[in-house]
Amino acid sequence: MAAGSGKSSLLLEAFPESYPEAIMVGQGSIGISSRSKLATYMGIMDDIRSLLSKQTGRPAGLFSFNSLGACPICEGKGVTTPDVAFADPVTTTCEACGGTRYSDEALSYRYEDKNIVEILALTIDEAVNYFKLPKIIKRVNTLKDVGLGYLTLVQTTSSLSGGEVQRLKLASYLQKEGQIYVLDEPSVGLHAKDNGKLLDVFQTLVNRGNSVIIVEHNLDFIAASDWVIELGPGGGKRGGQIVFEGTPEEMVQAETVTAKWLKTGAAEDFRSTT
Repeated sequence: MAAGSGKSSLLLEAFPESYPEAIMVGQGSIGISSRSKLATYMGIMDDIRSLLSKQTGRPAGLFSFNSLGACPICEGKGVTTPDVAFADPVTTTCEACGGTRYSDEALSYRYEDKNIVEILALTIDEAVNYFKLPKIIKRVNTLKDVGLGYLTLVQTTSSLSGGEVQRLKLASYLQKEGQIYVLDEPSVGLHAKDNGKLLDVFQTLVNRGNSVIIVEHNLDFIAASDWVIELGPGGGKRGGQIVFEGTPEEMVQAETVTAKWLKTGAAEDFRSTT
């Protein structure tokens, strides 16, 4: 499809007017600090602290390194920078907390045989079986559903690849109820190996009875679609017209710009994801 042919305008601006219940997933950032943990992003960090608080009878703030639970030596930073005369400052791991950022008191309390650091070190797959609170289970399951089960609860968003960020963002929308998902070029920033993982997520949504509508140039996504609508024939004033609609199999018989690329670029493994 030609760039500027009106795809995004049609789906992200006009479409919601007729289908306000549709879940729109644009290309914006995930909207949180790059230092945020997955547990924070998924909205379960406070719940984890509450579980520890109820189990131990201690205030929830004790299980935060930004509050009562901070290591008194490094003040919750996990590192120290000693003042050395006539030398450049050197930052080292805090010897008192070993880089955990928590005080000894905070680490002495446990929920289901694990302290706060050990809980946050759980992978998503492990967390599904560890927690019993329905809210937490539901949210970690959404991460598992998008293929992020190998990540840990303490992992920072800044450490994720482009493909992982896309799936993390999608996971946050999967918590919402809806039958129509509209995504604007979800393959942007993804490594080629991540395309298949994201397509698996979309196929799962479809198998559950949802509709997934995608604005996309990526041939893998076009080839894996059930129905393709191509806008063109050009960009700007030369765009906005439907030049083809049908299945990918039918598209390779057409003479549009995208059809020509699809014939050569996706012929070897055509619709291999279905």
